Amino acid sequence: MSVWDDRILEWMRENEGSGTPKHLNDSGLIRVSQTHIARRCKKLAENGLLRHVGNGAYVITEKGEAYLEEEYDAEDDVYIDNGNSVADGPSASEQGTNGV
Repeated sequence: MSVWDDRILEWMRENEGSGTPKHLNDSGLIRVSQTHIARRCKKLAENGLLRHVGNGAYVITEKGEAYLEEEYDAEDDVYIDNGNSVADGPSASEQGTNGV
C-alpha cells in the first residue's frame, strides 16, 4: 500500500463511494498522473479494496472501508478487529489477487 492508495480510498469514500481516475485527477487531491491513479485503482481492485464497475469507474468495497477504519491489514490480508483471516471467506488466490 502506498500513500496514494490511502488517498484514493479516502477520496472514494468521501465521494459517495465511487469515482473514476479522471475524477480523482481533476480533484487535485492526488498529485500524480491520471495513468498512475488508474494503475493504482486497478491494483486496489485486484486486491478487493475497490471494485471496477465499468466505464473506468470504481466503488470502494467493504474491505476498503475496513482498511480505512484500520480494521483490515492489506499487507497480511487479515481483519484486525476480530483476528479472523480473510481466508475464512474466499482466499486471495480464489479471488485472483496478489499482494498490493
